[in-house]
Amino acid sequence: MFAAIDRYMFRLIVIPLLATLAIAAMLLVLDKMLKLFDFVAKEGGPVSIVWEMLANLVPEYMSLAIPVGLLLGILLAFRKLALSSELDVLRAVGLGYRRLLVVPYMFTVVFIGLNLAIVGYFQPIARYSYENLQFELRQGALGASINVGEFNNLGRNMTLRVERSENEGRDLSGIFVSTISPEGRRLAVSAESGTFMGTDDPDTILLRLTNGRLIHDQEGFDRPRVLSFESHDLPINLPAIEQFRGRGGIHRELTLFELVRVSEDPQAPAELRLASRANFHFRIVEVAMMLLLPLLAVAMAVPPKRSTSALGVFLSVALIVTYHKVCQYGEDVAALGRADPLIALWVPFVIFASFIGWMYYVIAYVPGGQPIGVLEKLFAKLGKLLRRILNPRLRRAAN
Repeated sequence: MFAAIDRYMFRLIVIPLLATLAIAAMLLVLDKMLKLFDFVAKEGGPVSIVWEMLANLVPEYMSLAIPVGLLLGILLAFRKLALSSELDVLRAVGLGYRRLLVVPYMFTVVFIGLNLAIVGYFQPIARYSYENLQFELRQGALGASINVGEFNNLGRNMTLRVERSENEGRDLSGIFVSTISPEGRRLAVSAESGTFMGTDDPDTILLRLTNGRLIHDQEGFDRPRVLSFESHDLPINLPAIEQFRGRGGIHRELTLFELVRVSEDPQAPAELRLASRANFHFRIVEVAMMLLLPLLAVAMAVPPKRSTSALGVFLSVALIVTYHKVCQYGEDVAALGRADPLIALWVPFVIFASFIGWMYYVIAYVPGGQPIGVLEKLFAKLGKLLRRILNPRLRRAAN
């Protein structure tokens, strides 16, 4: 059974953790959603494909949001304890930081397992699906829409223009079609309305036109032939669509076990082997870093006495983002074969872990220790200086 302090710590952590996780994921998704709407509109694809593409981006965004959410959830919980002086009371009755970190590390273990499953399996599969959808959208395999009021090229020898489109593009009005057959037969057709219909041939669709006029011309005709019709079926040959590549040609689309297999396969290209090995270590070192987040959160959460500064919150996020960028650079260097992944990725991890370990030791075991105390004093002086500059009354009083 959990003690009362564990249940209390759980309540303090879970709300800011889940809120931060949701906000971070939503911000990432919203930023990408606007770009995807613009991309899909330019390619003439259906709007529904945006949601499918966003769904395939969720694992990647969650792998970024989980460490940030975990860090801020624990940090804000300890910050609340510190500002309300509850942390001093808990330590006074014998509950040190080691005991208070039991629940945070329970959260950490759970999220490490979740993040490992995401980066090890779900994210590579989803990345491939996203690239596949993007490829098919560019190739026109997703039912690209007809741009109303514009001349649309359907293949090399057919041009279509419509004045109005209804029923998701299936029913058209004010139609003009110009086509040239391989034998040199030229057709120009205008019609009041038309409907797209399927055929038994997946490479051919039928455009059924009603109430229109057809002009037929080819070599050997003295003059073009003109025909009025009530209904006319015009077959449209769909352009051949290139097949998307298979999964595995790019190391970021491989699962963890596939990365190990490819990196040890002597028949695989040398560039792919290097990139696979570098990416494997990158994923592992990113997950391993989460073990340090509770210690970082504690070191950054407790402000100096008689201070409510939130500098630690800013510095903790900046530190974890900087570490992520350093690891990305190390992966790129290792993928080019300029450094071994053990050096390019694990050395920064050791430095990062040592720095966090020192900060935790100072806050937990040094009496009155404050690992960011110097920065707190510096920013406090800068804040006073800015207030004097921005406030004329304070500036005159200082003089």
